[in-house]
Amino acid sequence: MTNKRIAIYGKGGIGKSSTASNVAAACADEGYKVMIIGCDPKSDSSITLLGGKRIPTILDLLRQKLDVTEKDIVYEGYKGVKCVEVGGPEPGIGCAGRGIIVAIQKLKQVCKSIEDMDLIIYDVPGDIVCGGFVAPIRKGLVTEAYILTSGEYMPLYAANNICRGLAKIDTKLSGIICNSRSVTREEEIVRKFSEEIGSKLMVFIPKEQVVQDCERDGFSVLEKAPDSPVAGVYRELAHAIMSNDSSVMPTALEDERLRELTR
Repeated sequence: MTNKRIAIYGKGGIGKSSTASNVAAACADEGYKVMIIGCDPKSDSSITLLGGKRIPTILDLLRQKLDVTEKDIVYEGYKGVKCVEVGGPEPGIGCAGRGIIVAIQKLKQVCKSIEDMDLIIYDVPGDIVCGGFVAPIRKGLVTEAYILTSGEYMPLYAANNICRGLAKIDTKLSGIICNSRSVTREEEIVRKFSEEIGSKLMVFIPKEQVVQDCERDGFSVLEKAPDSPVAGVYRELAHAIMSNDSSVMPTALEDERLRELTR
């Protein structure tokens, strides 16, 4: 199934951008038309698809009162992946969530190729703490939501809160992705968490130094270390996402049960 519009949520710093860019690269390798839309004010979702290069953000260009066109905000990266960065408000001024809404409206207005993508990945910042950050869902731009976590308590606590947020806005969850931090019994813990909220574990991404090495050099693992074992895991995740056709309304766990799970 193509024409997928997915959002990846999770605790800040858990590896959403790294995972999103490697999934985008893996899908591009398979011939899919892919776009990644970075919704984080750090504007770092697309760096590893563009050889380490930062691109202008939609909000920066709009603040300059420019007549923004598609070529100003959509950059072609690895294997033709279209890269877009929303950007953020000026520090201390404005709302990042509101900025996402404004930027995506502008993107839809000037970028006609957005309709032709087989896969669009919205890389969304942090937990669901602000209505604006769920704008891609509320505006009907996203059809599938995934949560990225590790087996540590705080990322799972955040994942559990995101489940509450998704249920509150009547949005189903398509799966959990575990980005390992080498915690004891990690895969078992995250698999059990996935099952207890009513969902499933899509894939377990092992902690490998090659991921950090490739990021530092400005490349995805798929581009710089395509024969590495973890590149195979990203391919497995890409295939699982592209073939996934099930989702559930997640049931968040009680705090005490979450603590038990991670003991």
